[in-house]
Amino acid sequence: MNATFEWSDEYSVGIPEIDEQHKVLFQLVNRLSDAIHDRHGSEACQDILAQLTEYTRIHFSLEESLMRMANYSGFGEHKQAHEQLISDVVTLSDKLKTGKAKISFELLHFLRVWLTRHILHSDKDYAAFFKRQGFGAFHRNRNEPALATAAAAKPWWRLW
Repeated sequence: MNATFEWSDEYSVGIPEIDEQHKVLFQLVNRLSDAIHDRHGSEACQDILAQLTEYTRIHFSLEESLMRMANYSGFGEHKQAHEQLISDVVTLSDKLKTGKAKISFELLHFLRVWLTRHILHSDKDYAAFFKRQGFGAFHRNRNEPALATAAAAKPWWRLW
């Protein structure tokens, strides 16, 4: 595998469910990198990009729901960044389908840089806010399931 980049604790926001979703995003970008490197063709790359786009939408929905429930003041700006990325990727996907663009290593670089910057700055900001508000189990025993630990703490998913 020709991994574009690897997950490390540096990227952890301290919310197990979010970290697990971020890891999946890393894996999908790495699959896209492998497909490009191994010359699997445009259709295979487009399929992986479509999976990445769909999973990203699901992930963003979870983050945005948590931010709304917690009354996070940076919600609007964060949501706008999410919407811009999705718009950019949809535009690119449309260009790929019509032959006006090709999947390239520049795209991988863009995705990698966007994802790592977004996690290291924007996502860590809301995670710090959640911690200050006392929501959730942010440092759990690795041997315990995330939801079991969250149930023992003040649950971030039960803010109402």
